Amino acid sequence: MKSVVLLHLLVLGITCGTAWAETPAKRWSNRAEVSFIRTGGNTDVTTLSLKNLFSYTITDPLSISAKLEALSSKEGGSQTAERYLAELRGDYLFTQRMYGIASTTWLRDTFAGIATHYDGNLGGGYKFVDGPRHTLLGEAGATYTYEEYTNGSTDNYPGARLFGKYRFAFAEKNAFTQSVEYLQSLDQASRQVITSETAVIAALNSIFSLKTSYTLRFHSKPVPADLKKTDTILEMALVASF
Repeated sequence: MKSVVLLHLLVLGITCGTAWAETPAKRWSNRAEVSFIRTGGNTDVTTLSLKNLFSYTITDPLSISAKLEALSSKEGGSQTAERYLAELRGDYLFTQRMYGIASTTWLRDTFAGIATHYDGNLGGGYKFVDGPRHTLLGEAGATYTYEEYTNGSTDNYPGARLFGKYRFAFAEKNAFTQSVEYLQSLDQASRQVITSETAVIAALNSIFSLKTSYTLRFHSKPVPADLKKTDTILEMALVASF
């Protein structure tokens, strides 16, 4: 009888030890970016940029992500740039390379003439090259946009979205990335919005890295019409990935 009890205790100990050793797979990740520039003397400029991307895997094929961005810049005590963005996105993997997308975005960029922007996107994507050193993906979808402008006018229109991103990994956590997003209004053939980001990421350790990026945004028909069509941002940020 004692032998049977000892055998049961041994099996129970091994089972508990194995369960304790098996750590469940991490289902979430978070990447935060912050950059701050302050100059004095002949030029008095303060610029703060904050970005955060949180991702969570609900099941193996289904994941969601939430993106937040804020940019503020002052020169000589006067506001010269102010931009806020929030995006909620869901991805569903049909295969290892093909996936579906559903997303919604809110944007405020008063210096670009946008008081409030809402859009919804439904589409799909495909990973043409999937690592380990080279990654290339493309996305396409249908969009619907509602905008309120700083001059008091409003607009809403259906559209199409194309997106591509290439990544080359120099090392495990050092990489070059290039992405381009093309938004086309289906109401006006001459109305497009193009966003390009070129970036180099250099790891400092397992958590922190430095990111240098150049972002270009082109709007073929800004509202009001006297605004410049192109905005650019050159930025160096400290990135924390968990």
